[in-house]
Amino acid sequence: MCEANVYFVDKEGNEKILLESVDKIIPTAEGLFLENIFNQRKIVKAKIKEMMLVEHRIILEE
Repeated sequence: MCEANVYFVDKEGNEKILLESVDKIIPTAEGLFLENIFNQRKIVKAKIKEMMLVEHRIILEE
């Protein structure tokens, strides 16, 4: 499988999961559009901090 879990890290370094099994990330004017294999969708105002694709993890931050 090629999907990854997407996490958000706040300014204090606290990490929380935003969406599991994400297979699509599209930058838009509103923020990052995330979609997973279950057709769940979110738009978040964030930027990509780190991608660890072998570990299936994508970290976002403000």
